[in-house]
Amino acid sequence: MPNVENRIYLFDTTLRDGAQTQGVDFTANDKHTIAKALDSLGIDYVEGGWPGANPTDDAFFSSPPAFENSKFVAFGMTRRPGRSAANDPGVAPLLNAKVDANCFVGKTWDFHVETALNISLAENVGMVRDTMAAAVAAGKEAMFDAEHFFDGYQSNPKFAMDCLNAALEGGARWVVLCDTNGGTLPHKVAEIVGEVLKEVPGEKLGVHFHNDTDNAVANSLAAIEQGARQVQGTLNGLGERCGNANLVSLIGSLKLKTDYEIGVSDEALAKLTSVSRLLDEILNRHPQRNAPYVGDSAFAHKGGLHASAVNKDPTTYEHVSPDLVGNKRHVLVSDQAGKSNILSELKNLGIEIAPDDRKVSLLLEKVKELDQQGISFDSAEASFEIFARSVLGRTPEYYKLERFRVIDEVRWNSKGEQVIEAIAMVALEVAGEEHMEAAKGNGPVNALDNALRKTLDRFYPELKDMELLDFKVRILDSSRGTRAVTRVVIESKDQQGRNWSTVGVSTNIIDASYKALNEAITWKLLKEGVKPASS
Repeated sequence: MPNVENRIYLFDTTLRDGAQTQGVDFTANDKHTIAKALDSLGIDYVEGGWPGANPTDDAFFSSPPAFENSKFVAFGMTRRPGRSAANDPGVAPLLNAKVDANCFVGKTWDFHVETALNISLAENVGMVRDTMAAAVAAGKEAMFDAEHFFDGYQSNPKFAMDCLNAALEGGARWVVLCDTNGGTLPHKVAEIVGEVLKEVPGEKLGVHFHNDTDNAVANSLAAIEQGARQVQGTLNGLGERCGNANLVSLIGSLKLKTDYEIGVSDEALAKLTSVSRLLDEILNRHPQRNAPYVGDSAFAHKGGLHASAVNKDPTTYEHVSPDLVGNKRHVLVSDQAGKSNILSELKNLGIEIAPDDRKVSLLLEKVKELDQQGISFDSAEASFEIFARSVLGRTPEYYKLERFRVIDEVRWNSKGEQVIEAIAMVALEVAGEEHMEAAKGNGPVNALDNALRKTLDRFYPELKDMELLDFKVRILDSSRGTRAVTRVVIESKDQQGRNWSTVGVSTNIIDASYKALNEAITWKLLKEGVKPASS
């Protein structure tokens, strides 16, 4: 049996509070996908949104997901002044929703009540009590989100506590202290939560922090340590302004760093990285490389001294094992690398080589030479694999470039509108014969990529599910102006869920782009186990 005093309940608000992020617009299908992923983790409460607020939320709540672990929550406001909860058109959709719980937000800062709502403090307290009672009467688990609680408590602690007590009197299962402006620091959180706990039992107390001082996770942990037993957050810290408490980080820390019990099993914890990246995929965003626990750099080691120690015992430079959260270790290869980096990366690539093989030293020497030229492998591991295999004589040649030409045209159509068009022509030797194709694109690199694919897809159909994800350009020597050396890094992905990056360097940006594209295609074919086309 779980220790009730030690049990922390996780409440996810990605689909409601996270949806308020600038540039985020979930569809009903997106919400279903994310909700099921949260359920698979073992999140206790999944807040779906606000019934009646918009067509997307209406569609989502009309066909709710089937949960195995989570309780489904609808969010809304407490009743309006001058109305009963039973006759409030804003409350009714929550009471009628096919959900397990209702979470109602209400004011707890006297400044907001008197200035924004223009009502008496006593009327606000009554609104809270009545709404909780209505939810309980409708058979719902009732929660009160105490908006602006930390600011309100510092302004008028009696009124703020009156609101919490009114919610409990109305039958609320949870009262949740919200740091809505996100400006409270951990020491103040600990102090105020400690005071609240003198009147409210911890097993009924939750917290909800925004990240405007970059302390949302720290504030959440401080509140839990004081005795709060529900914590709210979002996947990847999504949320308006600076975001909310990052539930991914909270899960990792609570599960692996404390003795608290949460609903996430060891098996579910291993899905943490994939769930985090699922959200980024839905939003068409790049995962944050340095995100704790789940980022690509969370377990990346660049310095030779670090790599050597990690190869002997990972705990020398890792606070937890990456496989616990579904992540993996990266030993980067760069000008700061030592033989340990090279050997570790070769092992990860499945390349067997003796530590004393002279080719290891040769590889290290060449890596440092290339780094001086601007070819850095620490952000392009796929390029390192191709380079290492070529030095070791293990890279097949799938095609050979004969020549390419790219033309950018700027013109005006009959309506006087500017038209920009790029056309690329490539000539490749494939299976002993020359093949030439041309293609258009919305830019020179896109046109070049299209022309390459047009030529190669019929020989290597495995390339059809490959697409470019990102394109980064860096000028390595700005003092030379337009004659400077350019580095291009291209990130690609495929339908197998693989992401890989390749690098190209040249004084010509199109040539650098071709080199990165060429290596991206080569790596994809290598991973598919494809043999070079024969004549």
